[in-house]
Amino acid sequence: MAVGIFDSGLGGLTVLDAVSKRLPEVPFVYFGDNMHAPYGVRDADDVFNLTTRATERLWEEGCDLVILACNTASAAALRRMQESWLPQGKRALGVFVPLIEALTERQWGDNSPPREVNVKHVALFATPATVASRAFQRELAFRAIGVDVEAQSCGGLVDAIEEGDMILAEALVRSHTDALLRKMPHPDAAILGCTHYPLMEREFQAALGAHVKVFSQANLVAESLADYLERHPVMIGEGSASKFLTTGDPLRVSGHATNFLRRPVSFEAAF
Repeated sequence: MAVGIFDSGLGGLTVLDAVSKRLPEVPFVYFGDNMHAPYGVRDADDVFNLTTRATERLWEEGCDLVILACNTASAAALRRMQESWLPQGKRALGVFVPLIEALTERQWGDNSPPREVNVKHVALFATPATVASRAFQRELAFRAIGVDVEAQSCGGLVDAIEEGDMILAEALVRSHTDALLRKMPHPDAAILGCTHYPLMEREFQAALGAHVKVFSQANLVAESLADYLERHPVMIGEGSASKFLTTGDPLRVSGHATNFLRRPVSFEAAF
């Protein structure tokens, strides 16, 4: 009954932590493609190929449902996977949907015309690839009108977080936030559009100011997944064991992950 959680590196552990607490009875298999991280600087074809390779590996672990806990993969690969790659009986879900639902206060199945929402000015912090894809703006436009989105490409931030260099990460948060505020001085809300960024949520909030509502993904994804599995229990696969897989050095990744989650984590080689 396992569910797969995929990310290019360690960022998806924020999602894993949240879904594990929300669904303690479900075993989760985590796949971190640490060898090829970060995805945010790769082109769409490269991201698609790496994401599908990881997804197939999670199928081998009995995970019929795979959560792409990576905004870059969700932006650059998910739609192509769903339209032309996934076989019958397999599903892949991304992390944009819960954010869009929270921002627009409407369910994903609500196909009524776009309408005005309370939020008018949204700051989006994301990787270069996610920003370039404009996937967030596209999905938002299907459901809301009159929302101005200003995207800030946060180069270097994922690398700093993966390496555990929090001093550099804090400096980059301030720098990228300052750059966005020069373009949009008064955002109503901010989207942390990468699963690494929740680790820096306090720093983003401090840089933006208390008046800006910051949307982070982990808990939103956890609630969305719980609702999805209640409606589609057949998508809980045959896998029965929780584990952590990586394409990187398992010992090194385990050390970083332990610091990341502040609890012991042991990775094994994915291939």
